[in-house]
Amino acid sequence: MTKPDDAQSAPLGAAAAPLYLQAQELATQLTQMLELEFAALREQQLDEFERLQPVKTELLATLSALVPDVPTIENDPEWQQWIDDMRQCRDLHRRNAVLMERKLESIRGALDSLRLPEATSSVEVYDRLGHVARFARGRGYSDA
Repeated sequence: MTKPDDAQSAPLGAAAAPLYLQAQELATQLTQMLELEFAALREQQLDEFERLQPVKTELLATLSALVPDVPTIENDPEWQQWIDDMRQCRDLHRRNAVLMERKLESIRGALDSLRLPEATSSVEVYDRLGHVARFARGRGYSDA
């Protein structure tokens, strides 16, 4: 004979565990996955980041299949912790997306600075007063 506490500590796949506890465990795993993803992005470990993507996708797919519709659970007190945890996961995902965008912008900036200027582009330099002075393209170093 099993105790009620045994159902709550059952493995994730066990049918005896309530649905909200299974979902809660998956939300915890997703939170951990998002933290690992952030660490990989911060350290620029792209191989690790790529390795985490299928795991994260699988967790999200399992959660989508497992959890009832939001209107069904939003007023159920048993699901409130899970809802709060999923909001935290959303915020963590947004944080990771912002970091990724910033990294991409810095890479684009570096690539733009390495490109050769076009023949029609002007050169910007500062004059003695510290103002930007634009010089028309007259006789440049390439014409000499």
